[in-house]
Amino acid sequence: MIIDKLIKKLQALQAPIVVGLDPRLDQVPAYIKEPHFSDTGKTPKAAAAAIFDFNKGIIDSVWDIVPAVKPQIAMYEQFGPEGIICYQMTVAYAKSKGLIVIGDIKRGDIASTAEAYSNAHLGRTDIAGEPTTIFQTDFITVNPYMGYDSIEPYLSDCKNHEKGLFILVKTSNPSSSQIQDLQAADGRPIYAHVGEMVSQWGEGFIGQSGFSSIGAVVGATHPSQGKELRKMLPHTFFLVPGYGAQGGKAADLSGMLNKDGLGIIVNNSRGITGAYQSQKYKADDKDFAKAARAAALDMKADLEAHL
Repeated sequence: MIIDKLIKKLQALQAPIVVGLDPRLDQVPAYIKEPHFSDTGKTPKAAAAAIFDFNKGIIDSVWDIVPAVKPQIAMYEQFGPEGIICYQMTVAYAKSKGLIVIGDIKRGDIASTAEAYSNAHLGRTDIAGEPTTIFQTDFITVNPYMGYDSIEPYLSDCKNHEKGLFILVKTSNPSSSQIQDLQAADGRPIYAHVGEMVSQWGEGFIGQSGFSSIGAVVGATHPSQGKELRKMLPHTFFLVPGYGAQGGKAADLSGMLNKDGLGIIVNNSRGITGAYQSQKYKADDKDFAKAARAAALDMKADLEAHL
């Protein structure tokens, strides 16, 4: 099971960390951007090429100290086809370094549409009878708002190709409560019902670790709900966004762990990739990768101290 591979890497490195690769062009140092702008102008092609060079630098700096990276596809889609190629190349490069890759795509549609998304990101796309791998992601994020038939195609590919999902349950954004905290007819919040469904969907994917490859997204900014969900979902692994810039703290995460100290992988995006721009690290542009490594190691120490 892919969840066992993730947990083994996490344990070996003692770092329950996933680095979010969500680069904004203004985060990419000028010395990387300018040569591409000179070659092809201020175009999507130049932007995508600069972002890929930046991503390679980040990946090269952290691949041996964290188990996973999580590229957010929207940051690449905004540059059109060239951006998607950059996303594809970033995933492939991360895989070449031995990293687990979580594609943050948050798709949520039904029937043949969901199947097409799943073919691209988890399974194979059939081209005149020739099955072709498009992206090499190990996990993807999906939105369950449309119910089981928006999830089922992904489950098939997870089973057939040893892949996994992280399904949105209690997200880190401030307005998540507008829908996720609404009370159902039985008086319990919507996120609790969604969490139970995720657990049920994942029953056939439980690995030797005791966790399922069908996981949940649970924000660090909601520690009490995270603790509640851990008790409800003992076999569900949590992808935890919201640490750092969004206000989530390491001390808030202990309730999401099981008795063995497992159960979460914590995302940090600009806190690591943009570390060189922060007051804490004050790094030269050309040392952006060194600053990213330092920030990842500091995050590891912070998690170790509180978990």
